[in-house]
Amino acid sequence: MTYQLGFSASHPEQMYDEQARRAKANKSLTILTDYLHDLSALSLLDIGCSTGFMTRIYAERFRSVVALDIDEPAVNFAARENQAPNIEFRVGDSMATGLPSDSFDVVTCTHIYEHVPDAQRLVDEIYRVLKPGGVCMFAAGNRFIPIEGHYGLPLLAAIPKPLGHLYLRAARKGDHYYETHFSHRNLRKLVARFEVIDYTRRVIEHPQRYSATDVVPPDSTKQKVARVIAAHANWLVPTYLWLLKKPAADQD
Repeated sequence: MTYQLGFSASHPEQMYDEQARRAKANKSLTILTDYLHDLSALSLLDIGCSTGFMTRIYAERFRSVVALDIDEPAVNFAARENQAPNIEFRVGDSMATGLPSDSFDVVTCTHIYEHVPDAQRLVDEIYRVLKPGGVCMFAAGNRFIPIEGHYGLPLLAAIPKPLGHLYLRAARKGDHYYETHFSHRNLRKLVARFEVIDYTRRVIEHPQRYSATDVVPPDSTKQKVARVIAAHANWLVPTYLWLLKKPAADQD
């Protein structure tokens, strides 16, 4: 099993951009607050915390936060620069956290599934650690995204992986394309154990309410196109914003 180690070192422009990370955290928080209302008494597991900028924003709203990432240098940075009294940073495997079952009210997993060796194990672990009735904020990139977000290359996620390696080398952006994105259909299969509360269209329709005006400018051509795609070709939406709710009475 091959892990993607050192992501913060290979993508520092993304993981150390405090302003962008804060904006991303606020998007998740607006969705969670819309659904759960008061977060102040709840516990959170932040999967893929990396440099901890998002974790620190979450900690302002949650009672307690455990933040986990396999990228040790990034977690060390987070513990040094983004610590708060109610945060515990851990270096660990998101597919096998070692945390107790049924122990968190909320999990955040935003654009993480494509970075792990086995996305199903990741999602099963989220299910295990969530309390019955708990929710996961799950932001998931589509395999058919026009521009791959990590390397900025058109259709990189959509083509077969061996061609992806060659494409990355030809563009001089790396030697190996690690990330594995799923189609909408396969993402639905991935999270089949959960009730899916889909916020994607709500965010497209009301970007101001969900702190998303940077990605969906109100009254723009981009918003109009996004509305059409979400309504008539949902399998082409670039990013899905889902709350995954564990059943209140777990059958397992």
